[in-house]
Amino acid sequence: MKKIYFISIFLILFSGTNFSHGKIGYNSGLDRTISFPDTEDYLTLSTDLHTHSVFSDGHVWPNIRVAEAQKDSIDVLAITEHLEYQPHINQIPHEDRNSSYVEAKKSASGSDLIVINGSEITREMPPGHINAVFVKDANKLHNMDPKLLPEAKELIEERAQGAELPEEEMRVIENYALGNLWPALEALVEAKKQGAFVFWNHPMWGSQAPDGIARLDEMHKEFIEKGLLHGIEIVNTNTYSEEAFNIALENNLALIGTSDVHNLIEWDYDASKNEHRPITLVLAKERNEESIKEALFARRTVVVFKDKLMGKSENLIPLLESIMSISSNGYTKGTQILKMEIKNNSSANMVLQNLSDVNFSNNDDLITIPKNGKINLQVKTLENLESLNLKFKVLNALTAPKENPIVEFRIKT
Repeated sequence: MKKIYFISIFLILFSGTNFSHGKIGYNSGLDRTISFPDTEDYLTLSTDLHTHSVFSDGHVWPNIRVAEAQKDSIDVLAITEHLEYQPHINQIPHEDRNSSYVEAKKSASGSDLIVINGSEITREMPPGHINAVFVKDANKLHNMDPKLLPEAKELIEERAQGAELPEEEMRVIENYALGNLWPALEALVEAKKQGAFVFWNHPMWGSQAPDGIARLDEMHKEFIEKGLLHGIEIVNTNTYSEEAFNIALENNLALIGTSDVHNLIEWDYDASKNEHRPITLVLAKERNEESIKEALFARRTVVVFKDKLMGKSENLIPLLESIMSISSNGYTKGTQILKMEIKNNSSANMVLQNLSDVNFSNNDDLITIPKNGKINLQVKTLENLESLNLKFKVLNALTAPKENPIVEFRIKT
């Protein structure tokens, strides 16, 4: 009897794990799907290019990140560990900074999820934290010389805040301080050699910008001029920066939005409240790594954040035109009232303001089309028309801070 009981407990504890850190699956009972349609010219791929696991300061194994991405229908995932800040290094010692990528890639094998190698180059300001994705060897972006420990004394004391910490905690601080001694410029030069796409992380973060205002430092300007910095996060976790948006537009940087998740995605984004992680939609020619990288370098991105879409006009408007489709159901018999249907083919509610010459008998000029849903409109055309132009301002989309795009549709009645 005891033997049967032991076997039952064993199966409960280890079922679905393959007795290792391999593939897993879970079912929260809630629909977490993130979906946006392809445009006329490109595939629309959802990406999260800034996440963490226990191989730096995250709190889950890489296979959990993979399972979460699959649950959310993410197309591309990068687990971007801090190269210098390794708070779990005493519990999970590893020399290879590619370890989380190797684990995640193995877990995602046989699935549609594309896992790419990435790292977070972690420095005090300036330049702050910078992500490099599509790296070939993360170890070459990191340099730590223990002989330079005396030179790191000031940063060590600042991080320790004058406290007498246990030896294990001091090791983490010392490693971080030593890593900071290697110039970020050299790390980015190596990233460029590897063909990596590089973006500035959370420039609005209080630890990098105490007033919450993203500003380019002279060091960042140098990185941009030398072709070492290609994008900037305008959204990170639950924060959005208008200033970072402007920096991107003024310096031709790709707009990036990420979850920067450390705990469980479900803890941070509650699907029962229609929440999902921030993502970057990449408009790619094909569904492979080379095409995704080409699209990032070409700045073909749209950020999705809390039902808001943000992108340059040339990227955002074609996506909006794919998201919304309008069809006519003809005139109500004996009237000049045209029956129309607008569909929303995305995971974001679409909020529109009517700018057309016509108005509606069953709605005012503010229209919300639910995600993956539709609404019916009764259009007062005053006379029977063979075709009709409808113009809308998309209130939950931005082509620049405080600037909403306008979309037009021509419909045969």
